[in-house]
Amino acid sequence: MKSESRRLNAREYVSSLAASGRYDFASREVQSALGVSAAAAKLALSRLTKQKLIASPARGSYVVVPPEYRSLGCLPADQFIPALMTRLSLPYYVGLLTAAQYYGAAHQRPQEFQVFLTKNRRPIHCGVVRVAFMARKRLTDVAVQSFNTPRGTVLVSSPEATALDLIGYADHAGGLNQVATVLSELAERIDPEKLATAARTNPVAWAQRLGYLLEHLGFAAKTPALKEYAREHAKQSTALLPKAPHKRSRRNKGWKLYVNVDVEAEL
Repeated sequence: MKSESRRLNAREYVSSLAASGRYDFASREVQSALGVSAAAAKLALSRLTKQKLIASPARGSYVVVPPEYRSLGCLPADQFIPALMTRLSLPYYVGLLTAAQYYGAAHQRPQEFQVFLTKNRRPIHCGVVRVAFMARKRLTDVAVQSFNTPRGTVLVSSPEATALDLIGYADHAGGLNQVATVLSELAERIDPEKLATAARTNPVAWAQRLGYLLEHLGFAAKTPALKEYAREHAKQSTALLPKAPHKRSRRNKGWKLYVNVDVEAEL
C-alpha cells in the first residue's frame, strides 16, 4: 500500500525559501503551500514570529530573519523594502538622509530608513527597524540609482535629487543645519548639469535655496547651471527658511533669496 507523503510544516517551508535565496513571502503563500486554512497559517506564522525566525514588516507580508539579524528582530530595511514595494505595486525610492548614506554623506546614522512614495503610508516598525514613508509628487520623474544588497537591489535617489529633496523636506532631515552638514559631504558627488536637470522636477524655490547653500558652503563650482535655471524660472524672491520672518533679512540677488536664518554645517 502506497503511503501518503508527509505534509510540509511552516518551519520547513520557511527554511526551504531561505535555502533557495528567497527571504520574503506572503501569508497566503504559506496557506497554499501547507494546504491549511487561513487561521491555521496565521497561527503557524505567529509561532515562528515568536521564535524570531520570521518577522512581519506589513500586514500579510513576512521576511525570513537569518541568524545574523536576529538581534534586529527583522531584516535590515534595504533588504525587504524593494520586495515589499513590488508586492504592493508601489513605485518608490530611498531618499533624504538614508540616500545620502549611500554616497558617503553620513555624518550621523539616520534613526529611520526614509522612503518616498506617491502617497503617504503608515511607518513600519519591524523589530528595531524603522521605516518612514513620505509622499512625493512626480515621483517617477526623480532620477535614481540602483545599489546592491544581499537580497537584491534597492532604488536610491541620485546625489542631485537627494540634495534637492534635503532642501524640500528639511524638516524630515533634521533642519537646515543638518542639511548643510550632509550637503558639505554630498556636494563632491553632485554633477552640476544633472543638478540643473533634476531641479526641473521640483519647485523652483528648492533650486534657489540649494544653490545659495552650496555657494555658502564653498561649492560655487556646482551651481552655474542651477543658477541659470533659477534666474530663468524664479518669478519672485523666496525665503531660505520658509516659515520664518524675512522682512528685515538680507537679500541675495543672485538667487532671489531672503537669507532669514544663519546656517552652519555641523562638522
